[in-house]
Amino acid sequence: MSSHSAVPLPEPSVGPPTPAPLPAHLTLLYRGPLASCDYDCPYCPFAKRRDSPATLRVDRAALERFVDWVEERAEVDPGTRFSVLFTPWGEGLVRSWYRRAIVRLGRLPHVERVAIQTNLSGRLGWLADADLASTALWTTYHPGEVAHERFLARARELLDLGVRFSVGVVGEPEHLAAARRMRAALPEEVYLWINAAEGRTYTDAEAATWLRIDPHFHYSRLPHPSRGLPCRTGDSVLSVDGDGNVRRCHFVDQPLGNLYDGSFRERLGPSGCPLTCCDCHIGYVHLESLDLYEVFRGGVIERIPAAPGT
Repeated sequence: MSSHSAVPLPEPSVGPPTPAPLPAHLTLLYRGPLASCDYDCPYCPFAKRRDSPATLRVDRAALERFVDWVEERAEVDPGTRFSVLFTPWGEGLVRSWYRRAIVRLGRLPHVERVAIQTNLSGRLGWLADADLASTALWTTYHPGEVAHERFLARARELLDLGVRFSVGVVGEPEHLAAARRMRAALPEEVYLWINAAEGRTYTDAEAATWLRIDPHFHYSRLPHPSRGLPCRTGDSVLSVDGDGNVRRCHFVDQPLGNLYDGSFRERLGPSGCPLTCCDCHIGYVHLESLDLYEVFRGGVIERIPAAPGT
């Protein structure tokens, strides 16, 4: 028997746990504290709201932190590509930090698309600095707030710049003539969508009238049953607020974790929708049962359908 004592083996080094990987493509719907808007639409609860200077400072800092996080993914999560849609309660493009964020994100090689919902009231010259291969606008025409000629001039400016964009109108009866006029004035390749007005029921005849303007209006006309149905939200699509809280989508309150501490990662994965129905395009477009990723192939976040035959 050897008289030598056994030499203790060194303790294995324990490093930080490897974070759960992100999917190959991740769409982020970002909505910070901003709630101010320069329009006074009667169907919007945020009409003519003014944010305090303190709120605007918080919104700016939160947005810059979010953009930093996306930029850092090139090294931290090199296998993931991103799409980012800004869905502010208010009007973002009248704020310089949203314009800078879109330009900055659009130039990142791992960002496939960046877009924002906007009333198009702000100036557009800044888009000359944007990467137009990855930048797009989801615009809404509000006939009670802006003259036809003014909005159309903005749309033509976007066309001259080569910017991808869609145009939308809320399907209120008093907007019908304005929507028809705008559809006739825009080039055929510019998609004009119609959102069903909240709380409004459309007869078949009324729906047919709107369908002649927007052939996809039937998707917006009625809420979509969704409970238990497979949805990309919570897996490859996430909602992020100004504090970095991550939810599967804007309409499900239960948090998955936080973007900045990585706690959301472990909860990512396919799952059925927990809600009874979904009645907003930024939600139901991700329902797999509707196959709208095929309808809007190449333009999901900016709401631009694929061209026929492509």
